[in-house]
Amino acid sequence: MDNFKGKYIAVVGVSADPEKYGHKIFRDLLNSGYNVVGINPKGGNILGQEVYPQLKSLSKVPDLVIIVVPPAVTAKIVDECHELGVKNIWMQPGTESDEAIDKAKSDGMNVTARACFMKTNKIW
Repeated sequence: MDNFKGKYIAVVGVSADPEKYGHKIFRDLLNSGYNVVGINPKGGNILGQEVYPQLKSLSKVPDLVIIVVPPAVTAKIVDECHELGVKNIWMQPGTESDEAIDKAKSDGMNVTARACFMKTNKIW
């Protein structure tokens, strides 16, 4: 997968808690100049950015969805991505399940799992 610089990226699992990876990833992607939007069921505002309650709330389909949620939730996010026509999913370490990976692949998505987006793209 390319590095997605300049692409529209959604981070699912953005958190207001600075200790959580959902916050750190969102913050550091913003600081690195990525075109990123946050998803959290509570919505609201994090790091001065509007956060949307679900992927369906976005005005356009993201080029990439980075998932930072518990594995039990990941399969539901994969279903939402499939409905919207998302082509690329990145499951951060600890978010993936074999079920979610298999589901995404069988739905025709490009899946990266068991690798950190931030490290792979030399942000961390």
